[in-house]
Amino acid sequence: MKRLAAAVAVLAMTSLAAACGSSSSGAPTAAAKEVRLGFFPNITHSTALYGVEKGIYAKSLGVPLKTSTFNAGPAAIEAVFSGAVDATYIGPNPAINAWEKSKGKAINIVAGSASGGVYLVVKPEINSVEDLKGKKIATPQLGNTQDVALRYWLQEKGLKTDTKGGGDVSIVPQENSQTLQTFATGDIDGAWVPEPFASRLVIESKGKILQDERELWPDKQFVITHLIVRQEWAKANPDLLKKLIEAHVQSTEEINTDPDAASKVVNASIEKLTGKPLKPEVLGSAFKNITFTNDPIASSLTGSADHAVKVGLLKPVDLNGIYDLKILNEVLAAKGQQSIKDK
Repeated sequence: MKRLAAAVAVLAMTSLAAACGSSSSGAPTAAAKEVRLGFFPNITHSTALYGVEKGIYAKSLGVPLKTSTFNAGPAAIEAVFSGAVDATYIGPNPAINAWEKSKGKAINIVAGSASGGVYLVVKPEINSVEDLKGKKIATPQLGNTQDVALRYWLQEKGLKTDTKGGGDVSIVPQENSQTLQTFATGDIDGAWVPEPFASRLVIESKGKILQDERELWPDKQFVITHLIVRQEWAKANPDLLKKLIEAHVQSTEEINTDPDAASKVVNASIEKLTGKPLKPEVLGSAFKNITFTNDPIASSLTGSADHAVKVGLLKPVDLNGIYDLKILNEVLAAKGQQSIKDK
């Protein structure tokens, strides 16, 4: 964790001067000739998967679109800090970490994307939180959104964890694809993971859901994915930012208009990116468990930050200013839709 934090801090410092919207020479940053967009090849990032596959982003932007995929948030944030991507779909805790490390100079959240779709899936013989003592539970990456959620949930239940895999419950950070294998072989006893991995663990390896994260949040809504941008890029390219958000809104609208058709498009994208499509039963299960929305559900971001502080993975942080929803609300207003609040 210390090595990761140090690496992120160094990258953050290199981004601070750039975040002011000028080059190292002091001259204004030139307008971009392409847009570099990041996202993950999983169902919780369907807004991006659908929009890219359907050509919505490319058509809206009018400049070349370059895409990059990541397994978990910290890696995506490193790409943002290094300037490798201009915008990325990401979970709440990595965005919070980026805001804190850069002292509010590197990124802004400009739209919501998805809510829900995260579960603790365990072996059939585990029936309660007490049964987790001495067990190994996987998360996608140390410090990522699901990792924080699991650690906080266990803490609330009176179970101790640490960042080295010790404590009452051993938390094992590993890539989601690896978790599918280790759960099947019995090397881990469960996993706190997003869709479609949760449904795959249930359907393919006979796991069972011990906790639906939706049950832990007010109105059963919490941000699992939102869209962030590099401040430097956004300031230098307001027109491209608006076009990016217009594509985002259109993608969300089409997904919600015909979820069945959209899920098939998303699955085609996943096949291209990973080499293997989701089975129909997994696709159907995963897609229905997620709400696709332009609302970043700001109250849950504050909650996630509080949880990360309480489990020792984040220092108290002032999130005032992390949202910049002005352009999103302009796009929604043009469509006759209600504006979204950042608190």
